[in-house]
Amino acid sequence: MTLRLRIALRDWDYMTPLALGDVSSDKLDIQVDRIGTLVSHLGKDPDHDAAEISFSRYTQLRHDGDDTVVGIPNFIMRGFRHRCVMTTADSDITKLSQLAGKRIGVTGWRDSGNTWTRAAVRREGVEIKDAMWYAGRLTEAHPITDRLDGFGQPGLIEACPGERPMLDLLREGGLDAIFTPFMPDGYFEKESPYRQVLADFRGEERRYFDDVGYVPGMHLIGIKAEIVAANPWVIAELSKVIDESQRMWTAKRRKYAETTPWMFDEILKTARDLPKGWDASGFAANRKMIDDFANELHVQGIMKRHMTPEELFSFDTDGSRI
Repeated sequence: MTLRLRIALRDWDYMTPLALGDVSSDKLDIQVDRIGTLVSHLGKDPDHDAAEISFSRYTQLRHDGDDTVVGIPNFIMRGFRHRCVMTTADSDITKLSQLAGKRIGVTGWRDSGNTWTRAAVRREGVEIKDAMWYAGRLTEAHPITDRLDGFGQPGLIEACPGERPMLDLLREGGLDAIFTPFMPDGYFEKESPYRQVLADFRGEERRYFDDVGYVPGMHLIGIKAEIVAANPWVIAELSKVIDESQRMWTAKRRKYAETTPWMFDEILKTARDLPKGWDASGFAANRKMIDDFANELHVQGIMKRHMTPEELFSFDTDGSRI
């Protein structure tokens, strides 16, 4: 008899084999719900048994003693953040260090991705106190929500004036730069009025990897604690099929690289520039990254203390206790 597991995931291409059933388990009947917005609190969500969850918000749960969700160190979303700093095409800002004294917009203060972006900027000498920060929606199409999430500080970290879209403020000179994981419509057009602050963001990200030894993780896999308690094997089984889906997709992507004219070049460069296992799941492979992120949450004032990796994760991806 198989255990039915409803899991909420974003449309990551490497989850396609799992969503289509090309990767399966004889122990789990996995039902994939494709979502655009992450589940806010898996432990309270009646519709899902597991989900892709925010690393930052998961850390908050652990800090608060909320044990309704078991996080496993399988980071389904990873990415460098240097590319996520955008400005206008005619701006004179070309280095992260030039953000000192500037007005910077963020799509959400505690978001894991923005936390990593601020970490990259801090490495260039710009602390939070060195800039003026505004949290808000990127465009008119995005909803007005509380993007400060309790971390506002008058004169330092505020909501965008009048909840105006950050792109409008950037165009008008009310902002000097924006931190966003997703670029707005038209950004990739030849005549876009926006650009990344770093012209050679890939080179900067490669140097960053050489320094820290990892690609930052933003989202991980969470499972409801009650399900883990009743079925301890579910951790290893779910992690296994997620890893297998990624392996299968990588192999197919290398074979069918004609989805864009230069995808082959990108795949080749990634394989040559990064060591094998850069995207490996598991506690040992990710301990330094986990520790650095927990430290950033503390240093940036999001967490009251620097939690250890062992406090954050009780189980490894093979189901063993940490």
